[in-house]
Amino acid sequence: MDLMHDKRRLVEVPYTATLADAMNTLLTNRVAAVPVAAPPGQWIGAGGSMILEYDKRSGAARKHYIGMVTMLDILAHIAGEGDDDVDHLDQKLATPVSSIIGHCLESLSLWTLNPSMSLVDCMEVFSKGIHRAMVPIEGQAETIAGVELVESASSYRMLTQMDVLKFVMREHDNQNEEVKGIMSHPIKDSKQFQAVTDTVFGVTDQATVIDAIKCMRAASLNAVPIVQSSNTIQEDHRQLVNGKKRKVIATFSATDLRGCPISLLETCLNWKVIDLLLKLSESPSPETAGVRSSLKEIVACNTEFTVGEAVEKAVRNGVHRVWVVDGGGLLQGVFSLTDMIRVIRLWMLSQPLRS
Repeated sequence: MDLMHDKRRLVEVPYTATLADAMNTLLTNRVAAVPVAAPPGQWIGAGGSMILEYDKRSGAARKHYIGMVTMLDILAHIAGEGDDDVDHLDQKLATPVSSIIGHCLESLSLWTLNPSMSLVDCMEVFSKGIHRAMVPIEGQAETIAGVELVESASSYRMLTQMDVLKFVMREHDNQNEEVKGIMSHPIKDSKQFQAVTDTVFGVTDQATVIDAIKCMRAASLNAVPIVQSSNTIQEDHRQLVNGKKRKVIATFSATDLRGCPISLLETCLNWKVIDLLLKLSESPSPETAGVRSSLKEIVACNTEFTVGEAVEKAVRNGVHRVWVVDGGGLLQGVFSLTDMIRVIRLWMLSQPLRS
């Protein structure tokens, strides 16, 4: 798989790692999620999978990947279930990661891809909303009882939706005819591929951090637009709101809080989301550079943009979605990495085969 040639060794955490350890790993490696490794033979993997790493010399299994942990998992645990459950942050961050797997849907499943898989087949997986998948190096796979996957390899690499789109951008720059056509296609003319998701839920600029996290957890969203609150209707700022035709002020993403100091995180959960983003924007820490730019410039496009321009904007800014707005900056929809990959794949499949 050409996409894997420059991928580094897998970043992971052991099942005994605390949430604080996991947060530090995410921050240090600038990743949004990591797989959790445990001793083999003692766990049931996410989705019933058996994804094992074996020792190259002895052939004995040494690790079993039991699930994923994301920043949203960690935040959901910190936020808790109760309305005022924001105390004892140190105690919550001392929780082992193995106990929170499954707080959010993404951590409940582990996906692997065959290294010999074609680009189109690889894109099929990512076009269904799978954000990342493990690729075995010198691995083998078998299916037991029709559904249970057993995968073993001496090592793995992680492939993400962003990796796929960076590869597609390189192919486009190299004048690859397979992708060149769709990248110059206006978004407004890509309705047959369902390019834009026109249902977008967000939080208002009056929402608190803890309520935004709870909303994201309940809807399995990794990010939400922060929209201007209404002056004409009464709304519950603790709930998701329909963002359509609302002014987008900023984006709140779970990964925004990777660079948030623990001391600040402990005090900010009852702040308004927009106030937290402003505080982070003033931070000199390089890890929060993405937060600073998101406040200064909303990563957005309109339907006059081409697919390639939207993809380039997402890749350049390192975001997982581009908000689609009208001329007045009012939200019309979202063009996510999932949408982009689906559109490009369907275009490639629709083109006649060349001899």
